[in-house]
Amino acid sequence: MIIASMNQLNVIIMAAGKGTRMKSATPKVLQRLGGKPLVQHVLETAKSLDAAQIVVVTGHEADAVEAALAKMAAPIQTVRQMPQLGTGHCVQQASPLLADDDSITLILSGDVPLTQSKTLQTLIAQCADKHLALLTIAFDDPTGYGRIVRDRAGEAVTAIVEHKDASFEQRVIHECYSGIMAAPTRLLKNWLAKLDNHNAAGEFYLTDVVKHAVAGGTQVLATCITDHVEVDGVNSPVQLAALERALQARIALALMEQGVRLADPARLDVRGTLTCGTDVDIDVNCVFAGDVQLGDNVSIGANCVITDATIESGALIQAFTHIEGQAGKPVRVGSGARVGPFARLRPGANLGEDVHIGNFVEVKNATLAKGAKANHLAYLGDASIGERVNYGAGSITANYDGVNKHKTVIEADVHVGSNCVIVAPVTLGAGGTIGAGSTVTKDAPAGSLTVARGKQISIANWQRPTKKS
Repeated sequence: MIIASMNQLNVIIMAAGKGTRMKSATPKVLQRLGGKPLVQHVLETAKSLDAAQIVVVTGHEADAVEAALAKMAAPIQTVRQMPQLGTGHCVQQASPLLADDDSITLILSGDVPLTQSKTLQTLIAQCADKHLALLTIAFDDPTGYGRIVRDRAGEAVTAIVEHKDASFEQRVIHECYSGIMAAPTRLLKNWLAKLDNHNAAGEFYLTDVVKHAVAGGTQVLATCITDHVEVDGVNSPVQLAALERALQARIALALMEQGVRLADPARLDVRGTLTCGTDVDIDVNCVFAGDVQLGDNVSIGANCVITDATIESGALIQAFTHIEGQAGKPVRVGSGARVGPFARLRPGANLGEDVHIGNFVEVKNATLAKGAKANHLAYLGDASIGERVNYGAGSITANYDGVNKHKTVIEADVHVGSNCVIVAPVTLGAGGTIGAGSTVTKDAPAGSLTVARGKQISIANWQRPTKKS
């Protein structure tokens, strides 16, 4: 990583825009990318730069944006831009919060989420508390972007001209301003105070700081990058979808470089954090959300959805399994366990070593000890299941009485037959057997056979009802 100067870093994030083309009641900067609001990506990048001060400028739907910002793990200040009179006006609102010192101020946009930290480190180093540093990119079609005008030698930047104000000759320039700049704070505040709105749009352009920098003798430097994803903004659902695929491709590449085997990198969605050990295999169409950790030699089958879970070494998660942990109540799958296909693990499910959970089995807030099995069509909720328990097909723990949840305890080596209802609170003693079809409402003694069902009778010569004519 490039080391920036020792100057304190301020970051201003512009997040006041309306985003009309999103056609959504959700503010643009709160639209989700990779499971997180756009502005959260920008905040996390700012935090990675060790910014001493982060100021977010809000405007449209400010209350909603500021409420969302308050939940994000970053110390920030907010200030409002009312009304919205351009990017220069936006940054002017943050200017009074910045001290007149030797700091550097980096300006980012809340709807440009995928700029890399190392790129911004380069820009900050280029600023060096004495230059205005611009991040630029060359587009095949630069329509709508501010053009970078250089001197005849093609080196020094002399101006940024907005598309609406550009001459025919300027519009053929392909190098464009990305919207990201770094500047000495004391100089930036002076330039901001000189902005005017004498242009085609009647707005205060942030790009006009370039002409004030040039007029004052400050050198303007520009670093031109090639990866447009780093500077792509989101103004429509189409652009949001394109960035989603770009983000997922970036994540997939990083995973494969770590040794993860992806059946198809284009069919992976990570909407949070995915940490993998060695020799992990992930089949197609899997979605990972929240915080997911996969141990060594874990295999994930096709079409699985896994949220907030730890899956330990050697576990096999078969196709179409849904693992639905939540923050503070994650799911754990022990080493060597086998889950699925078509299984569902809900918050608080805790599977021990070599546990088997089969097709159409649901587990919620229950612990299963080593070697326990529930292989078909079963429900285990609010339960403690001992080692080597065999839980029959069609059996359920009836844990809810309509008001309160109650716990079921099934001790080691119990065999529960098919189609049983275990009505909590109840304890099934170690080594016991519950006969198929039983409805158990009382504790079952250890080592015994417990049967709780109506006596079977047979009526000879029974005549079935017939339809009336």
